[in-house]
Amino acid sequence: MLKISGESLKGDTPFGIDPGAVSYLAGQIGEAANLGVEIAVVMGGGNIWRGEAAESRGMDRATADYAGMLATIINALALQDSLEQQGIDVRTQSALQMQAVAEPYIRRRAIRHLEKGRVVLFAAGTGNPYMTTDTASALRSLEISADVLLMAKNNVDGVYDSDPNQNPDAVRYGNLDYMDALSKRLAVMDSTALSLCMDNRLPIVVFNVFEPGTMGRILKGETVGTLISGRD
Repeated sequence: MLKISGESLKGDTPFGIDPGAVSYLAGQIGEAANLGVEIAVVMGGGNIWRGEAAESRGMDRATADYAGMLATIINALALQDSLEQQGIDVRTQSALQMQAVAEPYIRRRAIRHLEKGRVVLFAAGTGNPYMTTDTASALRSLEISADVLLMAKNNVDGVYDSDPNQNPDAVRYGNLDYMDALSKRLAVMDSTALSLCMDNRLPIVVFNVFEPGTMGRILKGETVGTLISGRD
């Protein structure tokens, strides 16, 4: 399972979707798919809309979160188109009913698509407000029996003990235990998602998706970024 944040799709632009970034991400996914790996993707939407930010300005939180789900669908359609232009077979499934543009999320159908070698894009999070796309990525990973959850970051190559963009002396972790990630509040993902991964011993790899070839290296078993898992 690959979690792509909305921030990744905006590239170097301040807002929206950068076609170059989307094309690059599609290429990375295509390279991984060509290795024979079954790949599913959960889309974020922060490049277009953030529910928490809208709530802080007075909007009803549930309504703001539903708007955020629509943003993830826009991102999924953009990535779907780029993947298809590169000759990759892809299906988009939405947790919200939008049958004109995406299939409804059906677990067994998603698994069947993966078995047929198709990339599956999961949009609209879990379909519920108050749940982040991080939680959606953990949940969908477990539902499809994913081997690993890859957290694709933009310009951050792993988990650090402090913000590397503000602290030049920040130290990157190579390996990290779930409980340490929770207790140190390292902002890997929201605590609900991290707890779900911990309870089901789903390993997480945090890496910089814009470092060329990183996805392929991870899938070949190389050490890249930060691995979050349980103690042996």
